[in-house]
Amino acid sequence: MRKHFLRIGAALMALAVIAGAFGAHALTGVLDEAHLKTYDTANRYHFYHALGMLLVGMLLYFRKTSLTPWAGWLFLGGIALFSGSLYLLAFASVFALPTGLLGPITPIGGVLFIAGWVVLALSTLQDNEKRYRKSDTE
Repeated sequence: MRKHFLRIGAALMALAVIAGAFGAHALTGVLDEAHLKTYDTANRYHFYHALGMLLVGMLLYFRKTSLTPWAGWLFLGGIALFSGSLYLLAFASVFALPTGLLGPITPIGGVLFIAGWVVLALSTLQDNEKRYRKSDTE
């Protein structure tokens, strides 16, 4: 599981850097100031929570609890819903996207981010899962 979070987190970090560079260099003349700000917010939270996923992956190397992976999945869901909806909202005027459904999705993603951090904090209250060698169970 830990390798999954490290791989997903690293891939999301690469995407966040690409999206940030794209926003800084290619979107300046395309989006107005308000939509650029929305795009920047999406990118910033994408970046922070991709780092959070890397943290989850690293923690699973040293401290395996049942709650720690949940934090990673919540971060992933938050990136998809919060950052994803804001990325789409930023481009809504350019591509004439309907925004009625996107508005309510953004706060759900924010709640997933918060839940991820809360679950990560709660995971520190758990004892490490026991790992048995085959010889210990015989």
